[in-house]
Amino acid sequence: MPTLGIVTCQILELEFAYILSNDPDVAAVRVLDNRFALGFCEAMDRIGAKRVDRIRYLTPSSDNSSAGFEVVVRVMEVGLHRVIQELKNGVLDAVSEMADGVDAILIGYGLCGNAFQYPDELFAHIGVPIFMPVDGDHVVDDCVGMVIGGRENYYEEQCRCAGTMFLTPGWTRHWKTVLLSGGGKRRDFKMAKRMMAEYKRVLLLPTPVMSEEEMAPSAQEFIEVFGLEPQTRAGTFSILDRTWALVKRSVVKEDASMELFGE
Repeated sequence: MPTLGIVTCQILELEFAYILSNDPDVAAVRVLDNRFALGFCEAMDRIGAKRVDRIRYLTPSSDNSSAGFEVVVRVMEVGLHRVIQELKNGVLDAVSEMADGVDAILIGYGLCGNAFQYPDELFAHIGVPIFMPVDGDHVVDDCVGMVIGGRENYYEEQCRCAGTMFLTPGWTRHWKTVLLSGGGKRRDFKMAKRMMAEYKRVLLLPTPVMSEEEMAPSAQEFIEVFGLEPQTRAGTFSILDRTWALVKRSVVKEDASMELFGE
């Protein structure tokens, strides 16, 4: 049974839980058990479509069945985004550690402040096919770019209101961790408000993992704290779905490696 790896951020924990739970090609899911994987595991348990085996270390699967794919997931701390070099190093280390035990890896990140601006160079030494979500001929900008459907949609909303804060389902769950912590120091709301002084609105991006109504309780505190106007635009799984399909094809098609990074 081919084994596929996923290295992603807590921000996308719900999206990957949804994709794996609803994919009939996925026969088994293992997750490297750490405190950052809790949200992913809870989402998988809540959906209940597939059992999740929590493991301390990646070892070869004992299931030699040829039916379907096994998936190994590593969820990374959302706080790595505080320092770009730490984000780059953390993901690179995680991918390197996973490479010996899988047949292909999906990196669930975008450019993320240009931490992954040159993925073909950064991951050149990894011995398995590496995939990142792409929008046309480039890696998506970040998790918002994935959920909003690409750079064109992202830019359209920024032009509509330059001071836009985008809230995906993951952001509604983790915004305090991102905005109230940084550089090893704890910020208070006053400091966070100064950082957000130029923002005018919040754009909610509901997806199948969380409706607008389900996002509202988590988003409401953010909206009230920063005094922003709430608006909504439907999110999409199109980029993640397309990338996941490429990853799966890479282990069954000899020429799929040509599709790395959108080539």
